Amino acid sequence: MSDTITWLDVNSWQFSLAGRSILVDPWLVGDLVFGNASWLIRGVRPQPVAIPQQIDLLLLSQGLADHAHPETLAVLDKSIPVVASADGAKVAKAKGFTNVIHLAPGQSHRLGDDLLIEALPGAPVGPLAKENAYIVTVLTTGLRIYYEPHGYPDAELESRPPVDVAITPLVSLTLPLLGPVIRGGEGALELAQTSKPQWLLPTADGGDVTYDGLIAKFLSATGGAAVVRSQLAQANLTTEVKSLRPMETLTLDLIPQAMAV
Repeated sequence: MSDTITWLDVNSWQFSLAGRSILVDPWLVGDLVFGNASWLIRGVRPQPVAIPQQIDLLLLSQGLADHAHPETLAVLDKSIPVVASADGAKVAKAKGFTNVIHLAPGQSHRLGDDLLIEALPGAPVGPLAKENAYIVTVLTTGLRIYYEPHGYPDAELESRPPVDVAITPLVSLTLPLLGPVIRGGEGALELAQTSKPQWLLPTADGGDVTYDGLIAKFLSATGGAAVVRSQLAQANLTTEVKSLRPMETLTLDLIPQAMAV
C-alpha cells in the first residue's frame, strides 16, 4: 500500500502512512468563525467534507479554530487518540476526547511500531509562547514529513536530518499595522534552506473556501507557488513545489533521503 497525502483544503490534511490514517488540523463541516465573531471573519466551505472512515490519530498543531475547529471536533468519534499542542489539547479535552496527549516541543509519540511523531516549535502565539510544528517519520522507510501551517520554521531544523516532504504556506497574509498573519514565501524559503525537502506542499490556501467579514477586507496576500519556485531556483535549491487542488491525493512515490545516505 502506497503512502499518500490528501489536502482537504486550508490547513486540513489526511496522511495515509504505513497503513494508518492521521487527520491533521481538520475543518470539515460548518463555517470557520473565531470566538463567535462572524462579523470579524468567517470562512465558508462550499460543501462539507466527508469524515474519513479510518482515523487512527487526530493531530492538532494549534488551538485556534482554523486548526482545532470546534464544529468538526464535535462530530468526530471521541475515542480517537489526539496528539496536540498545549492549546490544541485543551480544546480537544473540552470537546470530550478521552485520549489526549499534549506533545510539547522536543517530545515525541509513537503510533504503533510504524510511525514517530515529533513536536517542534511552531508559530508564535504571544511574546513567549509558541504552538507546534511536527515531523512525522515512517520508521520502516525513513520517509519524513514536516508540517507547520503559519510559515515559522524553527532554527533547530538545520541540525536535524533533512525532511522529504514539507507542508508550509506559500502565500503571505498581512494585516495593516499588525504585519504578517501567515509568512508564506519567506518562511517557505527558510524552510527549504534548513530542512532540504524534496517536495514543498502549500497549506493555508483557501482553494474552494471563501471568506467574508471585516478582517477579510483588509488582508493582503502576496507570494504564491510561482514566486516560491523562483526563489528556490535563485537559491540553487532542488526542492520541487507540488501544488494540489482541494481533495487531491498525492502519492509519495519518492525515495526517502534517509535511504540515500
